[in-house]
Amino acid sequence: MEIIIQPTPEAATAVAARLIARLLRDKPDAVLGLATGSTPLGLYRQLIAMKLDWRRVTTFNLDEYVGLPRDHAQTYHTFMWENLFRHVNIAKKNVHIPDGNARDIPKFCAEYERRIRDAGGIDLQVLGIGTDGHIGFNEPTSSLASRTRIKTLTEQTRRDNARFFNSPDEVPYHCITMGIGTIMDARQIVLLAFGPKKAKAIAEAVEGPITAMNPASALQLHPVTKVCLDEPAARRLKKADYYRWVYHHKPDWQQF
Repeated sequence: MEIIIQPTPEAATAVAARLIARLLRDKPDAVLGLATGSTPLGLYRQLIAMKLDWRRVTTFNLDEYVGLPRDHAQTYHTFMWENLFRHVNIAKKNVHIPDGNARDIPKFCAEYERRIRDAGGIDLQVLGIGTDGHIGFNEPTSSLASRTRIKTLTEQTRRDNARFFNSPDEVPYHCITMGIGTIMDARQIVLLAFGPKKAKAIAEAVEGPITAMNPASALQLHPVTKVCLDEPAARRLKKADYYRWVYHHKPDWQQF
């Protein structure tokens, strides 16, 4: 796990954008795992500005609410098309987002896993992190070996997401999410976290024990994970000075 601390969210996001841009240039048919919410918005804006070629790129989104109409303003289907896909030249057939209205959700989840395998697996997975350490919608106590499935959202997550809805009562109680095991299968992972509200979850995920109580802590076992933080999100890290030193003393061949 490599911890990259930058002065601002924009600077930390730029690191992630360069990683993804390099992947798409080196492998035009790359498979990306994508996240939603406020954290990756800046990343998507930077990727759009880079004018990359998305024609052969395949994407799989982490999660989706269950029960909202697909065209609802707060579905992740709407989010992704509004904030990324309609601004790049990606083929619609290569976009995969969980169907929160599937008639047989367990069957759909198994099919989603199969589609990821058939695509050759995910080359790079983008993640955010919740204030309780959740990744995707894998809430605390989620199995660290879990696969794509339906989950019940915690009240904390529903409160955190209520700002996107007209009323807290409108936030769904259930979602479809890639599992932690699914996420861990990605060849590379980039996690973004900004602001002081994420500091506790980040410190526990990076420097604490590996535990289902902080699902992001499973990333300690992943061989190629980069955690891109701004200073407020990094403020509880005991080894922050070391992480800064390592990043600023990379050999030329490790630069990105």
